[in-house]
Amino acid sequence: MTERLWAPWRLEYVQGGADAGGCIFCEKPAAGDDEANLIVHRGELAYVLMNLYPYSNGHLMVAPYRHVPAPGDLNEGERAELWALLDRALGVLGGVMAPHGFNAGINIGRVAGAGVEDHIHLHVVPRWNGDTNFMPVLADVKVMPEHLTRTAAKLRAAWT
Repeated sequence: MTERLWAPWRLEYVQGGADAGGCIFCEKPAAGDDEANLIVHRGELAYVLMNLYPYSNGHLMVAPYRHVPAPGDLNEGERAELWALLDRALGVLGGVMAPHGFNAGINIGRVAGAGVEDHIHLHVVPRWNGDTNFMPVLADVKVMPEHLTRTAAKLRAAWT
């Protein structure tokens, strides 16, 4: 019997449909439907949302509302709030998901891995001991143990 692992949200990304024009970091908060857009927290100058194509369960992104490409383009308020939300994201993820560590960073430019290179955003990726298994090595596949919307609901509740 063949076992199948389903990650239906990845198909659009793998097939190249994720880059449909426009800026997701501008469009998602403007849409006004935080639950559908996986926004877990809104600040004054920046917000936090789930990554639709996560590296691991709980993968968050922190982005300013203003469309700017690089750290040097942020004003002092945006810079301060991005780092404050990063700190808060680490605490929320720690409380809700109990990871053993985190990767946090910014990909600047497509060659550095930025899928959206003209709107700066921070990645916050929870990590667990042994979370790299045979799947990424043999099949270039990640296994997510919980659906994105369920994780987003838990994280949204923890922001209060």
